[in-house]
Amino acid sequence: MLLWILQKLTVVMAQADSFMPTQGTEIAKSVDNLYAFLLVISLVSCVIVIGGMIYFAIKYKRKSANDVTAYITHDTRLEILWSVIPLILFLFVFAWGWVIYHDMRTMPKDALEIHVTGKQWAWTAEYKNGVKSTEVVVPVGRDVRLILAAEDVLHSFYVPSFRLKQDAVPGRYTNLWFHADKLGDFHVFCAEYCGTQHSGMITKLRVVTQEEFDQWLTTESEVSTLPMAQRGAKIFQTRACASCHSVDSPAVKVGPSVYKLFGDTNVELLDGTKVTADENYIRESILNSQAKIVKGFGPRSAMPAFQGQLSEVEVTALIEYIKGLK
Repeated sequence: MLLWILQKLTVVMAQADSFMPTQGTEIAKSVDNLYAFLLVISLVSCVIVIGGMIYFAIKYKRKSANDVTAYITHDTRLEILWSVIPLILFLFVFAWGWVIYHDMRTMPKDALEIHVTGKQWAWTAEYKNGVKSTEVVVPVGRDVRLILAAEDVLHSFYVPSFRLKQDAVPGRYTNLWFHADKLGDFHVFCAEYCGTQHSGMITKLRVVTQEEFDQWLTTESEVSTLPMAQRGAKIFQTRACASCHSVDSPAVKVGPSVYKLFGDTNVELLDGTKVTADENYIRESILNSQAKIVKGFGPRSAMPAFQGQLSEVEVTALIEYIKGLK
């Protein structure tokens, strides 16, 4: 009976997307099976304990002031049963959970390696051929290993549909792996509070066919042949600049808008002075964001400094892109 309930509950959990996220890997199915088992034994335990308490409260309730119940002593067999059975269940759950954890943490050989870096407030995936993307794109049916790092503070890479979560720690590498067996787009969140825009640190993990993945890698690697402004637009996206700066309106996000910024002769700074937004101003603002802070965004801007992170060619491409935002 218990196994039948477990089987039915597992099927319901797998089919009801409103109850649990879509299962995108075999590990996700294993985690859900363990969770279903815990729900079942918790339900059974609740029924036995609460149901037994209610039953005995009714059965042995005093019927009158002179009603005397029989003297009840302990039962060694029952005491052994209610001690040993939970112990066996706990050990079984521990062993089951350890097997799943071991599978999660044992990195497969010859897996596709992708470097994923977290920073306030975006994820960047970098592939072996130099392609960078704000989305993680992987082929279906292949082992994938993510090597995680953080540029600033502690982040946590969380894919609900894969039932996987791993911290990205500044100053060291962590990793996780998965084998996606379902095509589609899956949500990625930061599961560690990392600042004011923490809730917006989301992206997608796209699972595509091997042919689509190869084509995507080839297309993305050809970005270097694009005109300079288009290359700047790509860098603007991959570096998650768009999450903080508007490019199509004067609307303020986390940072000031860059729409129609180039050539503005009245950019007011925190100290009250005004400067012109020429190439040198934009370059300095990219490489050293604390040098000239725009009024209303201080005293310490949330924008990181990109000195040492961007090549001179990349900075030039970004400036050309911003110059064209009119």
